[in-house]
Amino acid sequence: MSLMSKLLMSALITSVALSANTTIPDTKTLLKYVKRSVVKNPQVTVKAINIIETQTHKDLEGWTILLTNMDLEYHKKEIHAPEIMFVKDGLVTGSLVNLKTGRDYRKEIKPTVKPELYNKEHLLFGDANATHKMVVFSDPQCPFCQEVVPEIFKAAKAHPELLAVYYYHLPLVRLHPVSDVLTRVMHIAQKEGRLDVVEKMYQLKINPRTTKVEKILSAVKKQTGFSVTPEQVESKEVKEALSADEKSAGEMMVQGTPTIYLDGKWDKMRDGYQKFIETKK
Repeated sequence: MSLMSKLLMSALITSVALSANTTIPDTKTLLKYVKRSVVKNPQVTVKAINIIETQTHKDLEGWTILLTNMDLEYHKKEIHAPEIMFVKDGLVTGSLVNLKTGRDYRKEIKPTVKPELYNKEHLLFGDANATHKMVVFSDPQCPFCQEVVPEIFKAAKAHPELLAVYYYHLPLVRLHPVSDVLTRVMHIAQKEGRLDVVEKMYQLKINPRTTKVEKILSAVKKQTGFSVTPEQVESKEVKEALSADEKSAGEMMVQGTPTIYLDGKWDKMRDGYQKFIETKK
């Protein structure tokens, strides 16, 4: 059996039929599919679905990949959730898996970075007109971030004309609640031009389960020398800024940290920038 036949068989198992000869279904049809097959919680209302971007993949001949955003309502709270769909010849599925290799293509798809994400408020290191641009979604308490992100900072500082780093906060509060306050402190530090504090946050030693604001701010002052008041971290402006970063992460379908984009594309291995440094040498 050919690879495409296996892929098609996998799709048929989980797909629902759409109108014949429709390459990209209209939003009404997609909305019906989402209500029936994606969002099955009766307490969640699907209000709308928007196609953010369409893509193709070299391994998936004939398939169109839809990157969408669902507008949901749960207990009167609005939620915007990303969803990926693969469509072909009147079929739609949320996942395509190569039966031979086990390769799940859903896990390999991310949106292209929107130009508006490259803004001065999020430019951390490097020049705005640098040859290559990186977008980083990170949490300073994430062990993987602590390995990867400081090296990216170092590279951009050493080669500002080559690399520009646009930084977005994504605290993983379920894993380490302390990140909620720490990322707000980082935002304040960046606004004040204290980029050294942002870097030092990746070496901060603190109980990841700590939630007491005063205790967290005391640790920050002791280890970084940066003093912040509880009023500052609880301010509306700071909370809205972190909320905006979280929204951007949702739109980019970020599901973990660190998630890195290089020159507009998802850098799955998180080290794509290194080849530019090696070339320069």
